[in-house]
Amino acid sequence: MLDQATHENFPVAPFFLPRAWRADLMALYGFARLVDDIGDGDLAPGGGDAVLLGLDHAQDGEDRLALLDALEADLHRVFSDRAPGPKHPLMRRLGPTVRRCALTPEPFLGLIEANRQDQRISRYGTYDDLAAYCELSANPVGRLVLGVTGTSSPERIRLSDAICTALQLVEHLQDVAEDLGRDRIYLPAEDMKRFGVTEADLAAPTGDASVRALIAFEAERAGELLDEGAPLVGSVHGRLKLLLAGFVAGGRAALQAVAAADHDVLPGPPKPTKLSLLREVGATLRREG
Repeated sequence: MLDQATHENFPVAPFFLPRAWRADLMALYGFARLVDDIGDGDLAPGGGDAVLLGLDHAQDGEDRLALLDALEADLHRVFSDRAPGPKHPLMRRLGPTVRRCALTPEPFLGLIEANRQDQRISRYGTYDDLAAYCELSANPVGRLVLGVTGTSSPERIRLSDAICTALQLVEHLQDVAEDLGRDRIYLPAEDMKRFGVTEADLAAPTGDASVRALIAFEAERAGELLDEGAPLVGSVHGRLKLLLAGFVAGGRAALQAVAAADHDVLPGPPKPTKLSLLREVGATLRREG
C-alpha cells in the first residue's frame, strides 16, 4: 500500500526531509491510503486488512461502512492508553507519530467520515457542497502535515485548507472517467448544467467542446485556490518550505498537464512529467520565497 506514495502528483515524504518527518509522513500516508482503499472498495473480500480489523468481507457498500466503523474503533485505540492496542499494523505504526507530534483525532476522523460520505453521496449539486466534502476528504491532510512539522497556526491552517481543497479538485479533474466508473461525479451539477454537460457526455471516450469548457472552468477555479494558499510556502523556512512548494507545484503541474491535453480528461488522467514538476517547484519558490 505504501508504495503507492510514489505515484502521487507530488512527493509524499521526499528524501531531503529529516528522517523523523519522513517516518511520520509515511505513517499518515499509510492511514490515508487505507481509509481510501476501504471507501473505494479496493480491498479484497476477506483479505488481510479486513481480517486485521475484525471483519471477513469488504466489497459492497454496507461492508465498506462496517470496515470504516472498525477502522474508527482501531483509531480510538491509537489515542487510548488502555490495552489492547491497535489491531492493524498501519494503525500501530501511526501511534508513535500521534504521540510524538501531539496530534488530535479530529483530522483522522474527518478522513474516515469523508469515505462514509462516499458511500451515501455520489453527486454534488453545488460547488459549496463539493467544498464541504473537501473539508473532510482533503483539508485534514494539510493540517496533519502542519502538526507533524510543528508549524500549525490559524493563518497557516487557512492557507493549507485552500491548497488541499485545490489539490483535491485537481485530482477530481484528472479522474473524471475513473470516478464515473465508480458511479461518482465530483463536478458540481450546477456547473454541468451551465455548460450543457450530461452524465452521458462524461461517459464518452473523449470530451466534446462542452465537456472541455467545463473542465477548463473547474481547472481555473482550482488554480485560483492554489494561488490563494501559496503564501503558506513563504511563511515557513528550510526543508519544510521545499516540501510545501512541492505540494503547490504538484497541483500547478497537474493543471498544466490538463491544459496540455486541451482539457480532455476522459481518455485518462493527464499526468505531469517530473521535469514539469521540478520547473514548477522552482517557479513556486521564486514566487513565494
